[in-house]
Formats: sequence, structure tokens, C-alpha cells
Amino acid sequence: MSSIVNAYRKLLEFPLSFLVKNNPIPANPAEELQLNLSQPIVYVLPYTSQTDFVIFRRHCLDLNLPDPAEKNNVHGVSLPRYVYLDEGRRFFKSKGAKDETIQVFNKYLELHRTFEDLDVQIVPVSVLWGRSPGHEDKAGLPNLRLLNGIQKTFSAIWFGRDTFVRFSQAVSLRYMANEHSSDEKMAQKLARVAKMHFARQRISATGPRLPNRKAMFNKLLQSTTIQAAIEDEAKSKNITREKAEKEAYKILDEIAADVSHSSLRAADRFLRWLWNKLYSGIDVQNADRVRKLALEGHEIVYVPCHRSHIDYLLLSYVLYHQGLVPPHIAAGINLNFWPVGRIFRSWGAFFIRRTFKGNRLYSAIFREYLAELFHRGYSVEYFIEGGRSRTGRLLAPKTGMMSMTLQALQHHQTRPISVVPVYVGYEHVLEVDTYAKELRGAAKEKENAGLVIRMIKKLRNLGQGFVNFGEPITLSNYLNQHFPDWKENSHEDKPQWFNQAVDSVSYQVMVNINKAAAVNAMNLVGTALLSSRQRALAREQLLEQLDSYQQMLQNAPYSEDMVLPTDLPKTMLEHVLSLDRVGVLVEKDNFGEIVRLERTSAVLMTYYRNNIQHAFVLPSLVASVVLHYEAIQKDLLLEAVSKIYPFLKGELFLHFNQEELREQIGKIIVEFTRQEVIHSRENLLSINRSKVRILQLWSAGVREILQRYYITITILQKDPQISRSALEKESQLVAQRLSVLHGINAPEFFDKAVFSAFIANLKEEGYFNEQGQGNLPYLHTFSSILEHLISTEISLTIRGTVEKAEEME
Repeated sequence: MSSIVNAYRKLLEFPLSFLVKNNPIPANPAEELQLNLSQPIVYVLPYTSQTDFVIFRRHCLDLNLPDPAEKNNVHGVSLPRYVYLDEGRRFFKSKGAKDETIQVFNKYLELHRTFEDLDVQIVPVSVLWGRSPGHEDKAGLPNLRLLNGIQKTFSAIWFGRDTFVRFSQAVSLRYMANEHSSDEKMAQKLARVAKMHFARQRISATGPRLPNRKAMFNKLLQSTTIQAAIEDEAKSKNITREKAEKEAYKILDEIAADVSHSSLRAADRFLRWLWNKLYSGIDVQNADRVRKLALEGHEIVYVPCHRSHIDYLLLSYVLYHQGLVPPHIAAGINLNFWPVGRIFRSWGAFFIRRTFKGNRLYSAIFREYLAELFHRGYSVEYFIEGGRSRTGRLLAPKTGMMSMTLQALQHHQTRPISVVPVYVGYEHVLEVDTYAKELRGAAKEKENAGLVIRMIKKLRNLGQGFVNFGEPITLSNYLNQHFPDWKENSHEDKPQWFNQAVDSVSYQVMVNINKAAAVNAMNLVGTALLSSRQRALAREQLLEQLDSYQQMLQNAPYSEDMVLPTDLPKTMLEHVLSLDRVGVLVEKDNFGEIVRLERTSAVLMTYYRNNIQHAFVLPSLVASVVLHYEAIQKDLLLEAVSKIYPFLKGELFLHFNQEELREQIGKIIVEFTRQEVIHSRENLLSINRSKVRILQLWSAGVREILQRYYITITILQKDPQISRSALEKESQLVAQRLSVLHGINAPEFFDKAVFSAFIANLKEEGYFNEQGQGNLPYLHTFSSILEHLISTEISLTIRGTVEKAEEME
């Protein structure tokens, strides 16, 4: 029989090699699933299918995994390397496959009793034919495992490009034998658990059935909350109830997505072409975190940073190719224009107005719609920053969507809700030229079809894209830890703990996004060149600085989730020079090559520097303190850093608490000492004059932040009774003057929102008294630290401008 089966498989190999594309999940199973290839592997497939086996085997061979067609030789015992859990419908019938599988499991478990060094890895593998979840108003889902050979052939033709081979986390038989048992019941239990795993895996790949849109609308419009809002709308506007109901239906139709799986499949092909046109590759990290949540039945809320309109397209594409369901996406109503609005809606976009203020009916309908998505088990995506960052930094979170998410949890949501922060980064952002114009004062251009066409015309090599899934936040666990009383008064819409919890979770999301940042060549080259006042460095100096950055990131890492470049500095520089329109030029003189930024590109490059500024701000601060003091005791350095850190933490969403801060500063000092950038003797730190240029470039990373802080502190010392709004405005005006006089090109330098956040942090840290006036002793201490860390020239300009402003009032 085996020879006939092998011949049949051989017959299938040729057509399937053309019809079915290789789509392994994950892309590198041996590395991502941490498989030990020196130990035996047993693949477990959900049901008997020779077609599936041929596709699965081809993937194994391409990925350099053990060949499933061969047998494992375990201490002289030859056993199968794959098993089927269920028989399914087969052309070649045999005895019950499930019984055979249990027998194989038993034999492997017996070997574990005899050989203590043995650790067989059980790897569940499934072939996903198509990803359609079906519709609520149609008959049952197509059960592709029960298709006969002819039907499977047609499926291969239709679904071939959408076929994925999913490798799941390995189960250690050594662990099972040690922790549980190795008798026959253990083998049966293993088979049952595997069957449950495959059922959950299928749900995680397809998601719940798509709704009948009209039936869902009728259900929502009959809800108590919306009915009350309709009644209120009729009374407040003095219109008939029928007219108010029509308005409610119109709002719901404006908001709701209209997902089409065929449209998603078409989008997959379009986006594959788009990424190949735009980027040299998409680097995806930590997707296993999300797959684990999906398998455990969590309601997943994706919260990415927002750098480009491409973000939501990229994330949906990545999730689809990670074997997960693309989410329903909260999109701004400005994107609901012809023809893309309808297309986006079919891809899962639901549209949201910029403000709900003064419109109770709209607010009620949107909240109920979002809760319904959670209730039905659809994953959701929204951008907590509200809009795209024009500076490359994370923006302060807008908490409206997070508030509605917590309300859904509070109102008896049955499935656990997990928020997944996502870092999305690019070596070159498509809209960055537009951002620069807007920051110089140009009006934001309204999205329209013409804008889309102009953007498509700009398609070119933009380097690499990065999607890194940060540490998830399971809301119930987070609330249990930080707000243990959250389950009390659950009937209230917004209990006493609610607003504080929303702010806390939102802030933690931003922190986790920054922890998952991806550092790339463009970030590092931009950081180094902008650290030079002339925006130019000798090639040798630039490469030395890039090497210093890399070593710091590796030996004193900002976080374990951060993705670091592995290329040599020379390779990174050549890569940046090869990208289109980045404004990095190479010039030659008698002494060698100089790498410089074009003047017009300096503002654009701050965008990429700001993507990773949070990772460098502590080493920059340490470098700045040592550089300006020339020699300082460690204790005094730690004291100065501790005074400044709360403001850096609030502005850049840093994750260290005070205890972790001391440890991190210690690591940074050790690394600077190892690089011989500074000298460290007992409790004394001092500069190494032979490498002072490296220290100067490091210190520049925090220079403009400290200058901004000094501006506000100086104004507050001059006038402790100044109002908060006046303090913000005057700080911004002084910063604008300083930027002109000293050639500071960073757009966030005079951003009013940044000053507003700093002033709010001053209040939290006690720099205002109970009457709202500046606390002069605290301000004097802080000011004296800052005075030592900024140049005399800058200090004089700030004080002179502040005094001039006071005279003019």
C-alpha cells in the first residue's frame, strides 16, 4: 500500500508546485518556535490528506526541517515522523488513523521511560485552504478536510495562492512524561488536546462568520441605549421619532464596515505588489504573541503607532500572512471618499468622526457598534494617537476609543480582551515631504482621489518596513493588578476608578509601543548626522559613531522587545546612500570623504531620528552630564539624572521605574567605560579627551530637550504666578526665536503640545504649590542642573529673550 501512496504523492507534486504558493507560518519555524533539530520531531496533522501532505512536505524541505516522509531512528527503533489525528475522507482507505496515532504516541512515550536524554518534539501542523469565514445567513462553512480528490483539485486551483502551512508551538514529550505520565491515557489525552488545538487554530485563522449587515443594524437599533438616544434626539431637535430613526440608520450605515472576503483576497494581491514596489522587505517580529492570544480565545485589540496612511494596510497584510484574521479598523471619516471609502469598508474599515461632542445619538450608536464587534469576536484596530505623527515621535494618547474598550469589558464581555501595542516603522515614510510642509505652516491637504494618484506616482524604493508586536496587555489582568475594585459598581457607566484606568492603560500602550521599536540604518545615520551642528561628519567619524550606537544598544539595551540592526556600520551607511531622495550626500576633499545632510533634508531626517530618540535619551543624558562637568562623582550624576528623568519619561514614554533607572544608568556607564569614551575610577567619572568627539555626538541627543526645559523653567522663575496657557504660549515663542538664532531644525522644538505636556509633568512633580504658583526652591534646584548642561551661548539667548518678553508686557 505504501508504494501506491508514494506514487500518488509523486503524481500530485508537479501540479501542486505550480498551483500552491509556499506560505509558511511562521516564516522560519525552526528559529521562531525554537525547535531543537538535534532531537526527534514528530509532525501531527489534523486529518488524512495526501494533497495536504505533499504541500506540507514541500514546505518542510524548503525550510530545512526534517523530512516527514522519512522515519525517526530513536536508539535503534524506527518510528514515523508524522501522524494523522483523524481519518477524514480518503481515496486510499486504511484502519482507523486515530488508533494508529495513539499507538505511535505510546511507543514514543515508552522510549522516554527508557532513555532520559530523549526529548521528542510534537509539532502540530495544518494546511489552511482559503480563509473565508462564511456568512451568518448562509449554510455551514465549507469543510475542506472532507473534500474528495477531485474537489481538492479545484480547491487547489482556486485557493492555491491563499494556502498557508501553519507550524504550531512544539510540545515536549519529555516534559509530558516527567510532569504527567507516560501511560496509554497520556497518549489519548495528547490526541484530544491536539484535536482541540486544531479547532481553535481554524477559528483563529478565519475568525467568526461575517454578519448580515442589515440584520445587525436592526439588532443594534433595537437596543435600549440607542432607543433612548433616538427618543432624546427627537425631543431635543423637535422632530418626529421616524425621522430620528432614519437619522440613526444613516449614522450606522456611515460607520459600519461591510467586509467581503473576496475583496480581502484581492487586497492581498494588490498589497503584495505594493510592498514589492515600495519596500525591499517587511520585517515582522513577535507575531507568535498574537497567535497565542488568538488560540486562547482572546478578543484582540491592535493599537499601532501611526506614521503613515500605509500603516493599516501593512498591518492587515502582515496579520493575514501570519495566519490571523485582519481586524476591523477604526478609520477617520476623512478617508471615506470615492472610490477608496467603499474599498476600505470592504477590507474592514469602519469610519469615525473626529469628534462626538454634542451629538449624543452618534456617540451612542458608535459605542454600541464597537461593543457589538467585541461581542461577536471580531478583532479591532485603532490608532490611539488620533492622527499621524508629523514629528516621528509618539503623540499623547487620545483616550476615547480606549474608554469604549474598557466599557465593553465592564459590561459583561465574556471573552478576555487583550490590547496588543504594535510598532510600525519605515526607513522612508511616503508622506514625510508633506509632513515637512505642514510643520512649516502649510495647510493639511484634504484626502481625495487625486492625492492617492499622486502618491502612487511616487512609488519607489523606500528601504525596509518594520512591524513589531509589543507586549500585550490583558485588560482584566491589568485592572486586577492596578485597580482591584474595578468589578464593583459594574452597573455604572463610569465608576470612580474608570477615568484613571483609561489613562493608565493608554499610557502603558504607548510605553509598550516604544519598547518594541525597530532600529534601522536610517534612524542611526540620521541621529549621528543631526548630532553634528554642521550636519556633516567625516566618513570615519560617522562609522565610529554608528559602531558606538550599535554597541550601546546591544550591551545596555533599552528593552528586550526592541529590534536591532545586525549589519556592519559600513553596510548600513551604503544602504542609506542607496535609498531614493533621503538627502544624504558624500563629498570628497584632500583629506577624504565627508558625509553630510542637505540643508533641506535636515528637518526630514529629524523624523527618523525621533522614531528612536527614546532609546538613546538616557545614554545621551549621561554623556551630557559627564561632558559638561568633565569630571563628576557617580552619585551626583545619578542625582542629576533622577531630577530630569520624570520629564523625559512623560515626554518620551520611557518604561524604567526609579529602581530600574539606577540599574540602567549603571549599564550605560559600564558600556561607555568599555568603549573608552569615559574613564571610571571608583566613584569618579571623567571624559577621555582622545574620544571626546564621540561623547559630544552622544550628548547632542538630549541637547534640544534640555534647552526646552530651561526655557519654561526660566519663564516660571521670572513670573511664578503666570497662568498655564500664558506659560505655554511664551515658552513656544521663546523656542521659535531660539530655533532661528541658533539654527535648530527640529520641528518638535517649538511644538506647543510638547510644552503643555512638560508643564503638566511639572505640576505632577510638585513644581507648583497648592495655589498654582511656581515652587521657587524646586525650580531653582532644577534650573541649576540645566544651566550646567546647556551652552553659555544658548543660556544667554534664553534669559535675554525672556527678559525682553517681560519688558514688552
